[in-house]
Amino acid sequence: MTGGRGPGRRGSDSFEIKPVSPFRLDLTTWALRRRSQNAIDRWDGHTYRRTLIVGSAAVDVAVTQTTKPSAPSLQVVVTGDASGCRVETTRALERLLGLRIDLRSFSRLARGDPRLSALERRFRGLKPPRFASLFEGLANAIACQQLSLDVGIQLLNRMAQTYGWSAPTAEQPAAYAFPRPEEIRDAKPEALRALGFSRAKAIALINVAERVASGELSLDVLAGEDNERASVTVQRERGFGRWSAEYVLLRTLGRLDVFPGDDVGARNKLQSWLDLDTPPSYDEIRSVLARWNPFSGLVYFHLLLDGLAESGKI
Repeated sequence: MTGGRGPGRRGSDSFEIKPVSPFRLDLTTWALRRRSQNAIDRWDGHTYRRTLIVGSAAVDVAVTQTTKPSAPSLQVVVTGDASGCRVETTRALERLLGLRIDLRSFSRLARGDPRLSALERRFRGLKPPRFASLFEGLANAIACQQLSLDVGIQLLNRMAQTYGWSAPTAEQPAAYAFPRPEEIRDAKPEALRALGFSRAKAIALINVAERVASGELSLDVLAGEDNERASVTVQRERGFGRWSAEYVLLRTLGRLDVFPGDDVGARNKLQSWLDLDTPPSYDEIRSVLARWNPFSGLVYFHLLLDGLAESGKI
């Protein structure tokens, strides 16, 4: 199977969204996409684009910030079968880009700490992003565990290009939505292995896709559980450990008090930022971040951007 359902009826709609201030689309998009080769969450230096499945159609969504961060306004253009999709598209963007999240409490906390204050000022306007769906978060965790982020994102790109729906767009090559669990549930392990997934990852993807598609594992249930219970629930799934669970808690459930302590890149960045002599252990990370609770997850996103800035992405 190459590409899912193709472009439907072509049309367009445009409307405005006003995020909670301050907001910077560039910073938030980079925290979401993480790497320049991400073909699902696209950024050209000015416009964020993503293909979404809205109702029974795939649409291409383009978002541009038209005003300054202190009084933010976003222009949204939807291309495809765009009739009647404003509410669902807005809801998806609010989740993906954290548009309704008010971070004034975090800013007040940062002002009392010189080290954190410098980081917060540098990236003011960043909102904590979330994956568009529970399955997308789970699939990201599977793809990226025990591999470099560059390799994991390439695997996800290939999966989207093979199983995702495409939408009408002037971009080349064509853009694809992240696959729904139903598409991956019906895939064969050999087909996923041909994309570069190990056999264990392929089976884990199919299993969790089946669980999400059937409703046995749902975002609503996880959202009703505290961090400890939600982590245990996720770790019951095949192929999921502590890092995967905390990754899902932060990036899918939006638990901003969670810092994935087993994330090697985040741990190394934390060591450098705090001028520690050695990489901190999991328990040491929790101890050192306690002073910034309940916003240790925001520290994670700010350090991610700091690393991207060091590499010249921002």
